[in-house]
Amino acid sequence: MAITELETGAPRLDTMEPLYKVKDDMSNPAKFKLWEPKIKAYQNELARNTLSEYKVPEVEIPDTLDTVPCNTVKYISEIKHLSPEEHTITNLTATELASAIASRKYTSVAVLKAFAHRCVIAHQFTNLALQFFIGEGIKRAQELDDHLASTGKTVGPLHGVPISLKEHMGYAGKITHGGWVSYLDNIPKESDVTIDILYKLGCVFYVRTNEPQSLMMLDSDNNITGRTRNTHNSLLTSGGSSGGEGACVSARGSPWGVGTDIGGSIRSPAAFSGVYGLKPTSKRVSIAGTGVAAGKGQESVYPCAGPLTNSIDDIEFFMDAYVNSGKPWNLDQNSLPIPWRHEVATTYKKPSKITVAIMWDDGLVRPQPPITRGLKYLQDKLTKTGVKVVKFDPIETQLAYDVVNDLYSCDGNVIHRESIAKSGEPLLPLTKWALSFGHGDDALSIAENRELNYQRDNLRKLYNDYFFTSGVDLIISPTYNSVAPLGINHGTAGAYYWGYTTLWNILDLPTVVLPTGLALDPRVDVKETDPPAPRSVIEKIEADKYLPELLVDAPIAFQLTGRRYFDEEVVAVSKVIDDIVNKSS
Repeated sequence: MAITELETGAPRLDTMEPLYKVKDDMSNPAKFKLWEPKIKAYQNELARNTLSEYKVPEVEIPDTLDTVPCNTVKYISEIKHLSPEEHTITNLTATELASAIASRKYTSVAVLKAFAHRCVIAHQFTNLALQFFIGEGIKRAQELDDHLASTGKTVGPLHGVPISLKEHMGYAGKITHGGWVSYLDNIPKESDVTIDILYKLGCVFYVRTNEPQSLMMLDSDNNITGRTRNTHNSLLTSGGSSGGEGACVSARGSPWGVGTDIGGSIRSPAAFSGVYGLKPTSKRVSIAGTGVAAGKGQESVYPCAGPLTNSIDDIEFFMDAYVNSGKPWNLDQNSLPIPWRHEVATTYKKPSKITVAIMWDDGLVRPQPPITRGLKYLQDKLTKTGVKVVKFDPIETQLAYDVVNDLYSCDGNVIHRESIAKSGEPLLPLTKWALSFGHGDDALSIAENRELNYQRDNLRKLYNDYFFTSGVDLIISPTYNSVAPLGINHGTAGAYYWGYTTLWNILDLPTVVLPTGLALDPRVDVKETDPPAPRSVIEKIEADKYLPELLVDAPIAFQLTGRRYFDEEVVAVSKVIDDIVNKSS
């Protein structure tokens, strides 16, 4: 169904204005006009480096991408513009690719070209990229092939494997703007620690992906290149803030990528795009040198970086190589010198040894039909194989939601406001919503910030006590109260509620997103005709914009969360559950 064929009834963006707490959005049309040539130059550079030999003919790209659902994943899987070998290569996991390159079944150059080709096509449909530098990638891949040929050895465990990168990770010699127009002049002299480590381990870089203005929305839209579309349904958001990464990995424009997460920015794109993602415990993957971030210097809600992949095995492969071979603590004094513990996996070989608790509803915003259906499907699968499944009764979720939102804006949005004021760029609706968290533009005192940190730590104790005393290995929960919603350019509210992901940020608990293999079906996941009365304004907003007729093919995913610094256990149990849910009959 086309979006114009349905009276949505969803809340319009202009009706959200009373909920905003932004006193002055700092936009200045006259000042912004002076930045338009730089925006145009950036766009032109992206267009020049989107190699024409890799593009599909323009006539194959619908001009209705924003009005009629288009499934890019399906299109790419069926096209003949990719050779049979390119289809084969790009359907391999990163783990398989590393082995195939090391054994010389494929060259690094052939692998890079195959993924770059697929990535360009995906970009034509989804607008996922902010920078292509494929020529540099091919040169790097050739150097790796030459090294392997002359020495018989790889340079590291990730030798020749392509990887996509979220743009706001600082990259030496390349514009790093983080979704802000005012940073179009920002060119780091050094790459951030994680990029440096991945390079030394043998990765090949060729694309940097899209993110939203402010990096604080579950959508990826900005005033520089615009919005990234969902790969399964072009009407929908790809999530945020690592939305370009979600789209890229989902379309297999890269075998895996790196995103960042302070409120759901890895997990939202992973869930909305139907791929795997890990938000590790903080300080397991370095964020040192990240190019642009409004939260720099604050440690109340610590951000993290982590992988988005097409298999759970690749999450383990990434973390093993990155931690044990990369040793980030040698380059970043904040990274914890904790090796990745392989032996953990042996504890969870048998499903009968695993206990999980399902959070059906966080008590604040009720999940919509496809999410509830996905959790029931999951419960049935796990129970039949011997996993013990219990109900999780939410613990202080309202307090956690209030505390984390207060902490997001405790500085009065000063850095965000400065970033806007420098260019005068228009403030996007979901940025305005993010800046309205907590007390909005009203900064808190140091004493108030410390009190919030104290409450945060008490919450962490409550959840740690729960895990320790209950025998529960993981808590399963929705990633969002629905599947991916419509993108914000349709005039309806995007994803306004973050509570299902921010809960695990304030607690700093490692969390994996797993797809169920299910997708929204408007014939099955019908909107309730007589739902319970909404418990809050935000619950009503989210319920009103559930429009199943427009959400066709949207993936259904869930989160698995474990104890702080028990990342290995979370991944190990996730592998068992993934086998049950996605590989068993």
